[in-house]
Amino acid sequence: MTASTSARVEPVGTGSTPVLAARTRGLRKVYGRTVAVDRVDLDVPEGAVLGMLGPNGSGKTTTIRMLLGLVRPTEGEVELLGEALPDGVGDALPHVGALVEGPGFHPFLSGRENLRRAAAFEPLLATGSVRQAVEDALERVGLGAAAHRRYRGYSLGMKQRLGLAAALLVPRRLIVLDEPTNGLDPAGTREVRGVIADLHAAGSTVLVSSHLLSEIEATCTHVAVLHRGTVVAQGELAELLQSDSSSLLVTTPDVEQALTALRAGRISARPFTADDGDGGVRVELIGTTAPVVLEALVRAGVAVHEARRHRTGLEDLFARLTEAEEAEHNLSAVDTIEEGTR
Repeated sequence: MTASTSARVEPVGTGSTPVLAARTRGLRKVYGRTVAVDRVDLDVPEGAVLGMLGPNGSGKTTTIRMLLGLVRPTEGEVELLGEALPDGVGDALPHVGALVEGPGFHPFLSGRENLRRAAAFEPLLATGSVRQAVEDALERVGLGAAAHRRYRGYSLGMKQRLGLAAALLVPRRLIVLDEPTNGLDPAGTREVRGVIADLHAAGSTVLVSSHLLSEIEATCTHVAVLHRGTVVAQGELAELLQSDSSSLLVTTPDVEQALTALRAGRISARPFTADDGDGGVRVELIGTTAPVVLEALVRAGVAVHEARRHRTGLEDLFARLTEAEEAEHNLSAVDTIEEGTR
């Protein structure tokens, strides 16, 4: 895949009020007696890379379908690029590129021929620009050398790349990618990360659905965690991870003195050694606060070189938000309905 050369997508709106590329309120989808999505309030800030994260059957794909007007909600409201759906779908969708579940192309046509067919239906792409747009998109996803091959001979990863190319035929205000690294090898996964970074740099909003925690943490600025059909947490990734921190790392050469001072104050602490060789104490912020900890150390004459909150990883945050309920309910009804509709 090559670096993006597409024009920058300028955000709409002014002032300090956050602009949303997509928004849902009270979104609900019921299939028979099964609730697939249950009152989802989702905000996708314009210009963000939002990772929609959740276990299989959490309602991610069903939510995306409703967000794109592919499925009508049982209840709730959907707003896409400032347009209320379903009435505004015709105005919004030309500015949206999407790869949902698996791409669907004609098996007997080549990758290039399939992409030209898709480009011919792009309302924002002039007829005279189709050929160049197709070639640019193929090169961008690393399919230039295989564009002449028939689609039926493509591997799963190549099919994913062609679907991504179709989503990138013209500059988009919003790109929606449902499991974009499915079937890709590590090199292809890194290339998709690069494409997402290019889109973000160009001003596009990107919504990425994935169950791979490492990919979300590596590429996204925001995250929404779904579980059993509802959003259990959402916001800026850095803030969510910081808010989940429950310990303070204090770098000091006086480790034993620090432990003695903290234990005298009934503050839980233990030694730690950082990757760079520096050491100190890790203080559990249970029943205490960072200022109280630092005051106790300073009063005891402990040399404090640095104090920082321990940054929780996304895996820890995700486990905390989902494991308790998953253990209680085991397999949710959403798993059955969402897999059955694919």
